[in-house]
Amino acid sequence: MTSPDLSTDELRRYGRHLSLPEFGVEGQRRLKAASVLIVGAGGLGSPVALYLAAAGVGRLGLIDADQVDVTNLQRQLLHGTADVGRPKVHSARDRLADVNPHVQVDAHEVALTRENALALVGDHDVIVDASDNFPTRYLVNDAGVLAARPVVHGSVSRFEGQASVFGTSDGPCYRCLFPEPPPAGSVRSCADAGVLGVLPGLVGMIQATEVVKLLTGLGETLAGRLLLIDALAMRFRTITVRRDPACVACGTRTLRELVDYDALCGVPAHIHAPLDPPPSPLPEPGAVPDSSDPSDPIYEMPPAELAARLAESHPPDVLDVREPWEHQLARIPGARLVPLNTLPASISAIDPSREYVVHCHHGMRSRMAAEFLRAHGVQRVANLRGGIDAWSDEVDPSVPQY
Repeated sequence: MTSPDLSTDELRRYGRHLSLPEFGVEGQRRLKAASVLIVGAGGLGSPVALYLAAAGVGRLGLIDADQVDVTNLQRQLLHGTADVGRPKVHSARDRLADVNPHVQVDAHEVALTRENALALVGDHDVIVDASDNFPTRYLVNDAGVLAARPVVHGSVSRFEGQASVFGTSDGPCYRCLFPEPPPAGSVRSCADAGVLGVLPGLVGMIQATEVVKLLTGLGETLAGRLLLIDALAMRFRTITVRRDPACVACGTRTLRELVDYDALCGVPAHIHAPLDPPPSPLPEPGAVPDSSDPSDPIYEMPPAELAARLAESHPPDVLDVREPWEHQLARIPGARLVPLNTLPASISAIDPSREYVVHCHHGMRSRMAAEFLRAHGVQRVANLRGGIDAWSDEVDPSVPQY
């Protein structure tokens, strides 16, 4: 890597780096000569991009297909209120240009896919996985291994976070730690489970630190270690992660090309977060199936079908198993609020002879509720497919999304 010269303005701007004997001019030149691809311009991508731009990384690639939503602003500090509705990568590019005009920012307003991943990953020195779903994590990992690029990993949920460095020449990759993705629907997204707003900032700053160390050769990275963060207790611990000789990516190298990662993670092609398993085969519309067999799949009722059923003379009862604040924010007319954690105590008020459709935000909590009702004698119960978010998309856009 050729180390470019620093301008007078850069020498002033990066003076606190240059004052570090271990870092100095050569370390700053290495940053200027480097390129980093940040996958995701959200909660984790925000602090990573801000700090790497401020540090003077010469070229930052940002890839994200989403637009800024007001619900992002609690944690995604690349974006402001005036950016709501704008593509995230455009908002991020403008913000980073203000942070440091010496940094080239390449905005890719697309999703990372198996068709474009190798070209994008191979065009950068280090990859930052700032994604929020399993298909992208496995895709980033495999592309990094195939292109021989290290991947700086981060993830957050609720009050806990993780960080590591995968895919170095002698270290493990993400598949060494997680050979197979968890069953679809077994891990709640941040939209459903929530996330403490400052936590992505904490994890993202750790990721940015690891990138700087990789690019400059300073210190000891998290390669071979997984850092676990408990924000409530403010405890940090690390576990050792070794390269698995049987790993199909970095061990046996039997993985020679990128695969269908939505299929790998059990996610339908139109869903990019592992919120729900694929919908069960649908029976004929018009009635909730009658079944007392707990092994029968819960019927996933499409929002349009529920809307039609609610207009009938004998509509089903709609149960909302979200939290009260969610019900206050957005609701389906006539839905009765029964938060999931109160359902066992409320079962005596549920008439087993009635027909029920249960909903939540995206359909995961409500499926658990529907299974609980089925197990307690309610034979006609369905889950609203996609939850109230899908209802807003497909039936009533006046219902706020959050």
